[in-house]
Amino acid sequence: MITGSMVALVTPMHDTGEIDWESLDGLVDWHIEQGTHAIVAVGTTGESATIDFDEHPRVIERVVKRVAGRIPVIAGSGANATKEAIELTGQAKEVGADACLLVTPYYNKPTQEGLYQHFSAIAAAVDIPQILYNVPGRTACDMSNETVLRLSKIDNIVGLKDATGDVARGADVIQRCAGRIAVYSGDDPTAVELMLLGGRGSISVTANIAPAMLSDICEAALSGDAQRARELDAILAPLHRDLFIESSPIPSKWALLQMGRIGPGIRLPLTPLAQRCQPQLMDTLRALNIVDSK
Repeated sequence: MITGSMVALVTPMHDTGEIDWESLDGLVDWHIEQGTHAIVAVGTTGESATIDFDEHPRVIERVVKRVAGRIPVIAGSGANATKEAIELTGQAKEVGADACLLVTPYYNKPTQEGLYQHFSAIAAAVDIPQILYNVPGRTACDMSNETVLRLSKIDNIVGLKDATGDVARGADVIQRCAGRIAVYSGDDPTAVELMLLGGRGSISVTANIAPAMLSDICEAALSGDAQRARELDAILAPLHRDLFIESSPIPSKWALLQMGRIGPGIRLPLTPLAQRCQPQLMDTLRALNIVDSK
């Protein structure tokens, strides 16, 4: 079982929009040094919606090779067409990913039965551990706990990334699935509380910027040290907030640029962080000593 702090890794790009492979290598090494427990490559934060079909397996393969078995690599391989999701998941397996993260189909609004059949088909087609991903705020598709319960009975469906931010709902699925799957938080502000109720880790945006502290928070929460987990998390609360001051990953990429870890590239329709938002995020980065005060 993959547990702990799992960074939803940004995909570094040059100002031309081309992928910056050297910076990607650097981010992987930094996360391992900082104690990140697993890397999610080409998830939402990795701009999966603008990474083209040829680039997708190349990014995953690059991360897998750079990690070189030191921590698990989870590949984002979801799509709103079942056939495409099967192909992407098969490619992820071929290049050596340890597991795949599969977002609910976006825009076309399948029924709960459609969701069950979609994920069942992918699980049947590709023999790799698969983590379901429910993020209705982005997809306009909300997978019910009842559907998750049905899917949890499929052997290679091993987890759920719950990005609803509803801790009670997450706790309910943890209880009802009775250990058959791991439930991970996909919402940084509520991740500690979900882990204290039995969640197995956090697939985190904030971990892009503060990986060591996120690792410490997850380790404390998973060991049952609620006081330490909450105290550390309270320190990061402003960062959890400000990394969504505009649509993710816009703020995360801007913060990493200020940290000197990546270049300025981001792909349309995403745009660089608006000028009016920069002072607030910069103040938070300085307050946390993530960038130098000037």
